Amino acid sequence: MKVEQISEHIWSLKTWMIIPIHVWLVADENGVTLVDAGIPSMAKGILKTIERIQRGPLQTVLLTHGHSDHVGALNVILKEKNVPVYAHSVEIPYMEGDLPYPRRKKAAQSVSKGITKALPVDKQGNLQSIAGLTPYHTPGHSPGHIAYYHEEDQVLLAGDLFTSKKGQLQKPMAMFTADMEEAVNSSRIIEQLQPKRLEVCHGNSVLQPAGQIQIYIQQMSQNLNLVR
Repeated sequence: MKVEQISEHIWSLKTWMIIPIHVWLVADENGVTLVDAGIPSMAKGILKTIERIQRGPLQTVLLTHGHSDHVGALNVILKEKNVPVYAHSVEIPYMEGDLPYPRRKKAAQSVSKGITKALPVDKQGNLQSIAGLTPYHTPGHSPGHIAYYHEEDQVLLAGDLFTSKKGQLQKPMAMFTADMEEAVNSSRIIEQLQPKRLEVCHGNSVLQPAGQIQIYIQQMSQNLNLVR
């Protein structure tokens, strides 16, 4: 597994399973937060990296969504580290197997029931920051997909909101995307946040993604015959 520190507080951990798979460690004054849990073979490497970077213990796991390649190492990690796991409340019934993901005929459980808590919200229902990360609901790839923004480092951990190739924004994998039109609409979060760096699960880093987002949306809208 390849480990790279991509900003002051964030490390990217990458493995390959036909395509690249990334998860991220985010450090703050209380310890380390894991964003996504990859595939089962990543578990030991994740735990060893937390020890190696010496930024404190694992405190929390945050999930962008519940697809199997984002939760695979959870069981092993939770056996060693009793920490809370959070996802969007909309996502939990799908990942626990109560509902089939859109475009899927059958429900499939990827996370055992009761493991995952809903991301906390304030009295107005707005998602609250955790460990220096602000969650943004970015549905489309899945109903409860979340992107996490580290404001201090100006890095957006975008899960499967996009893929990328050679530093260029690419669409999420169509085969596994519930609603591509909704995913394109969610991509406008780049215009709102103007991050310096975008990280995706399947692909490499995209620097200054706001410079690409208008062309991306225009091309995707034409391909999908969307009215802007």
